[in-house]
Amino acid sequence: MKKTLRILAGVTAAVTVGFWAGAGANRGLTKNLAEVRTLDPVTGIEGITYVKQFAPGVDFLVAGLAASGLALGVSMFYKRGGRRT
Repeated sequence: MKKTLRILAGVTAAVTVGFWAGAGANRGLTKNLAEVRTLDPVTGIEGITYVKQFAPGVDFLVAGLAASGLALGVSMFYKRGGRRT
């Protein structure tokens, strides 16, 4: 069980960091809308429109790494080798 929890903690940390980096690595809070600047060709005025786009932020990263740390911490309470019958 100890080894399983440690593997789970490592996989959780790797997947969390990988997803966070792959989805944009937003260093702020998680956002559901992205700002897109457009230029009107006739007037030359710049406008802002919003599109739906998920960008996981640092809060997402911290939550995933905290879950990984929790699994690692729980694994410390198991004895080495586990139960043998």
